Amino acid sequence: MQHLEVGAGERLLFISDLHLCESRRPTTDAFLQFVDGRARACERLFILGDLFEYWIGDDDDRPLAGEVATALARLHAAGVTTYFMAGNRDFLLGGAFATAAALDLLEDPSLLSCGGHRLLLMHGDSLCVDDLPYQALRAQLRKPDWQSGFLAQPLAERRRLAVEAREQSRLATSGKAEAIMDATPSAIEAAIAAARCDVLIHGHTHRPARHDHRLEDREVTRWVLADWHDRAEFLLWQDGSVDAGTR
Repeated sequence: MQHLEVGAGERLLFISDLHLCESRRPTTDAFLQFVDGRARACERLFILGDLFEYWIGDDDDRPLAGEVATALARLHAAGVTTYFMAGNRDFLLGGAFATAAALDLLEDPSLLSCGGHRLLLMHGDSLCVDDLPYQALRAQLRKPDWQSGFLAQPLAERRRLAVEAREQSRLATSGKAEAIMDATPSAIEAAIAAARCDVLIHGHTHRPARHDHRLEDREVTRWVLADWHDRAEFLLWQDGSVDAGTR
């Protein structure tokens, strides 16, 4: 598990599940405004997965990819350190894009020490253990052999496969019970116990909320980040104080 330490008084912003794509231009515009505005008031920005609706490789020549990379590089130039943790939609995002966008890549999960607090950061899909078909697919897609085989295909074929996979995912999701697609209590407790954290922050489920958990002698707060539509939704952490806001 990756472990970072930051200053106690730093302002930390957390976002996830923007699902940027060409068909959702208002969301992209909201992100660009956020990067050039609200995000510059923090010291560190954490993007906890699914920045993009899909990612077919760092050689993707879509204008959207370049636009987002340029905006994030501007944020870095303004003095904000930005971290990216892969989600289930953009797990192929790699070093070339991270360099262009001035991103620091984060493992899933990662532990953040901040002013006496231990914050566990996750995308959140690994917590949905009751969804057995999804977990089997997730394991397959994380295999290096599968990824190298996919990335070796022509860009046009990868794009076609991505569109096909999105449609299959939509159909599969529509037939599942809501509870199966949420984080499972036993997985949440296991993750908290392994990290010995007092805060857990994740996205993926698109069910923004605060949850309070008690494990043995500890009170743990779990924040579920919101997905984005045409506005920026974020979690701001400073000195243990939290603001879940929109811009």
